[in-house]
Amino acid sequence: MEKNSIAQQEAIAGAPSNLYQPSLATLTDLYQLTMAYGYFASGTMNKEAVFHMSFRKNPFAGGFAIAGGLESLVDFVQNFHFGKADLEYLATLKGSDNLPLFSSEFLKYLSELKLTVDIDAVQEGEVVFAHEPLVRVKGPIIECQLLETALLNFINFQTLIATKAARLKLAAQGGSILEFGLRRAQGIDGGLSASRAAYLGGCDATSNVLAGRLYGIPVKGTHAHSWVMSYDSELAAFREYARIMPNNCIFLVDTYDTLQGVAHAIETGLELRAHGHDLAGIRLDSGDLAYLSTEARKMLDAAGFLQAKIVASNDLDEFLIASLIDQGAAIDVWGVGTKLVTAGEQSALGGVYKLSCVRDRDKNEQKWQYRLKLSEQVIKISTPGIHQVRRYYLSGEPHSDGRPGDKRFIADMIFDCENQEIAENIDAPVIVDPIDFTRRKSIPPEAVFEDLLVSIFKSGKLVCSVPSLEQARALRHDRLQAFHPSILRLLNPHQYPVGLESGLHKMKLDIVMKERGFAEAKTIY
Repeated sequence: MEKNSIAQQEAIAGAPSNLYQPSLATLTDLYQLTMAYGYFASGTMNKEAVFHMSFRKNPFAGGFAIAGGLESLVDFVQNFHFGKADLEYLATLKGSDNLPLFSSEFLKYLSELKLTVDIDAVQEGEVVFAHEPLVRVKGPIIECQLLETALLNFINFQTLIATKAARLKLAAQGGSILEFGLRRAQGIDGGLSASRAAYLGGCDATSNVLAGRLYGIPVKGTHAHSWVMSYDSELAAFREYARIMPNNCIFLVDTYDTLQGVAHAIETGLELRAHGHDLAGIRLDSGDLAYLSTEARKMLDAAGFLQAKIVASNDLDEFLIASLIDQGAAIDVWGVGTKLVTAGEQSALGGVYKLSCVRDRDKNEQKWQYRLKLSEQVIKISTPGIHQVRRYYLSGEPHSDGRPGDKRFIADMIFDCENQEIAENIDAPVIVDPIDFTRRKSIPPEAVFEDLLVSIFKSGKLVCSVPSLEQARALRHDRLQAFHPSILRLLNPHQYPVGLESGLHKMKLDIVMKERGFAEAKTIY
């Protein structure tokens, strides 16, 4: 048996382990380092803390999101260290008095730093919702702080793009989605991350060859308008391309007159057949895609090319795809570029990373001191505690072949892991909407559950096998099937019930009232 090539080995293993191998510890905001220095200089760097990463609103005014970026985070954490060049650079930074910003003792500490944090996270491909923690980090506060910016960078962007891709796939109603956005992506890493996240979210292939090599994503593409324009005629261009690559013939037909281009593609296709090959399809990149695709389909079918695919591009998004399908467009494959890799109308997920409790191990504190951030905006008030997400579901009737009935997810509960009664008891819990405490839901006693945050790192050591990209895609597909279709629709989706366990809600409200000066207040809700 032949040995796999290096590229094949990398694709089989997932992302190559050296993608983030060079020291990226300085992939951070300066204030993370100044706070870290503050903890170091004040002697509080070993204070134990818990942070949670979540987002406040579902992206794209939609009903859900797809968690992404965990593999990149794992790679980053495993290779986290301050290298010699990092420390030399940090030593050059000056304060307003033109003296070194950081002491030599602090830089020596950074040079020897090895992460000891615990990290729990939802798996990539998981369906998630606003207010739920996607990642929980527990450990020395200085280490938790140094991870914040990179963690948000990985999770925010890839979750956003994976969600966009999932929405495109839902809009296409079974049609294929190709990611064509590298040339419009925000830089090299933005292009790679977007291609990976788009594939996670449901895209079937990418035009990005480097992403294909690094991540094992199928790559697709044929030619651009420049190929046609470089010849004296469109027909000559198609014929020459077919001669060179008869096994990759999807012709771009709108360089001049689109329907005439379809006719030229058909003529070339007939010549391909005479030599034992076939016309794979045509691509439309401009004009009235609904009209042109239906006319092209008639022409292809009449010529005997019933299996030839019609690919469409041209600044597509999920709403335009849904509209074209409603108009009866005869499009099989959708090529989406700019509005996928840049996320179109939403530039960022808006995920946040908030401290929720601390304790001082140096003082032998065993009990956590709960913390929250207050705000005049209810949506920005953080939640104290050590959080877990519990997803409740009901099972349908068993299948005729004896398999268990399909899952139907009904609600997610955010609870405090320190509350052992809740952690171990599932009898009829009540969840409270984090934004509107009048919205509540009782979980039926027959519901069963699964907890979404799983242990990834323990004391800085990787303790799980991170699922491959293909496994994450499969998880995303399966999980979406278990939600009511109203939650997945593009416009005005139904709000899936996500809430704080009633005890956690009461504790949060008590702390809020105390911080606002009502020291004797206790919740009565």
